[in-house]
Amino acid sequence: MNTKSYFVYFLVNQSNSAIYVGVTNNLVRRIYEHKNKLVPGFTFKYNINKLVYFEVFDDINAAIAREKQIKAGSRKKKNDLITKKNPELKDLYEEIL
Repeated sequence: MNTKSYFVYFLVNQSNSAIYVGVTNNLVRRIYEHKNKLVPGFTFKYNINKLVYFEVFDDINAAIAREKQIKAGSRKKKNDLITKKNPELKDLYEEIL
């Protein structure tokens, strides 16, 4: 039986002007890596490390498909997803620890 979880997550910078969408099998570890700038690339360059949204899946293929679907959507659709679940745009990292 597969009890592994997979996550699609959104990070934003402190001014909430840049959004990053990712997928991982360990959300706590991955956000820790972003927050401590252990991940080179877009999030590092633009200081994107505030977790504002995530979805949980039990199938990696479903998680990847959802990530692609979200990435293909407009900025407005991403913002709508975030504000529906997290209208105050608070950092959800402490809640997942």
